[in-house]
Amino acid sequence: MSSKPVTTNQQIVWDQEILNKYNYSGPRYTSYPTALEFHEAFTVADYDMACTQYPERPLSLYVHIPFCHKLCYYCGCNKVITRHSHKADEYLDVIEHEIRQRASLLNGREVTQLHFGGGTPTFLSKTQITRLMMILRDEFNFTADAEISIEVDPREIELDVLDHLRNEGFNRLSIGVQDFNKEVQKLVNREQDEEFIIAMVQRAKELGFRSTNLDLIYGLPKQTQALFAETLKQVLEMKPGRLSVFNYAHMPQLFAAQRKIKDEDLPEAKEKMAILQDTIETLTGAGYQFIGMDHFALPEDELAVAQREGILHRNFQGYTTQGEADLIGFGVSAISMVGDAYAQNQKELKKYYAQVNDLRHALWKGVALDSDDLLRREVIKQLICNFKLDKTMIESEFSVNFNRYFKEDLELLQTFINDELVEVDDKEIRVTLRGRLLIRNICMCFDKYLRAKARQQQFSRVI
Repeated sequence: MSSKPVTTNQQIVWDQEILNKYNYSGPRYTSYPTALEFHEAFTVADYDMACTQYPERPLSLYVHIPFCHKLCYYCGCNKVITRHSHKADEYLDVIEHEIRQRASLLNGREVTQLHFGGGTPTFLSKTQITRLMMILRDEFNFTADAEISIEVDPREIELDVLDHLRNEGFNRLSIGVQDFNKEVQKLVNREQDEEFIIAMVQRAKELGFRSTNLDLIYGLPKQTQALFAETLKQVLEMKPGRLSVFNYAHMPQLFAAQRKIKDEDLPEAKEKMAILQDTIETLTGAGYQFIGMDHFALPEDELAVAQREGILHRNFQGYTTQGEADLIGFGVSAISMVGDAYAQNQKELKKYYAQVNDLRHALWKGVALDSDDLLRREVIKQLICNFKLDKTMIESEFSVNFNRYFKEDLELLQTFINDELVEVDDKEIRVTLRGRLLIRNICMCFDKYLRAKARQQQFSRVI
């Protein structure tokens, strides 16, 4: 891998020396403030008030299904490992109560987006999926063109499940591939059939799913640049509309399953960087647009179009076109982004069950955003979604003098300006092609909580 800066299809400049300089830990900014600022003093009354704060906003719904048949060693998600499908029936009984209780406060607002995440949402049987969709459609008014998506584990379904999902209104799929190499799959306890995944992607196209996203992970045990290049070649032959290429964050002190992964099997930092560089060059060379951080989309995909038009947004589901919607999360550990607040449900299944049944709500903790939080959230959102910030728009919308308000932040930004990662003039802050891979670091300049507390070790490295 050359240390000389390399321009990647006019979307990114790869500068190894700069990446090494800034490769420290930082938040992913699916929210601002981050979940570290959530606290239990945030009450259900606060959550209820947030749900009624902007009644004109449409809704984006998230449903968390925590169950998995088998443990993937790399996983840091909130999940419950079980082979007993009847456990999902008990879960649906409780989540039905939560949905009906919360829906009564949302006054028939339109739903423009629904996402099933996990865990493994396809742990649910066809009958259970139908039951859950009936509950949601009974309580909410879905728009005709609502985006309805689900995460799929290719090890746990038959092809006809896709037909069932399509009949239930699902129009987007996200398939967990991670890596096609058999040795890597075995070491992370996720062995799967490549031919079946190819058949799934093809069947999804035949059924008229709007797009299919494939998830990949780099930094897994025994991965090399050459081996991952083979996975990329196989993925590109399927031509999914979207690709997510996540950095594996090895934090065994936080996630017990990761202790099954041997440190000596993990690729060294240099090899991991080479995998990432090759991935970006391969995908952009194949026509994909680099959306940001770890996401890629074909130019005609809604995410790519929204980014080019400057209307892309970001929430706990990642990049989205549904920016002006209130996000309501249902199920254990689910997070809502509603009104001027964030709210998270109980994280432990037993506590979630007991609380919904006894207290008629699932809230664990949250945070109400003040005016400074709202301002900084918008700044970070613009930078992370569009790689630029309209200072005059911020001044107009929030009635501030940008340079004066963000004096300390702009001083922190100066090192990025000096390294030609950011350009600043009277009207705009622009992230250069050289700086795009370091967008998290750039956003950290505007994070007052990060400045106040030395918490960087709780986040994954940016590269």
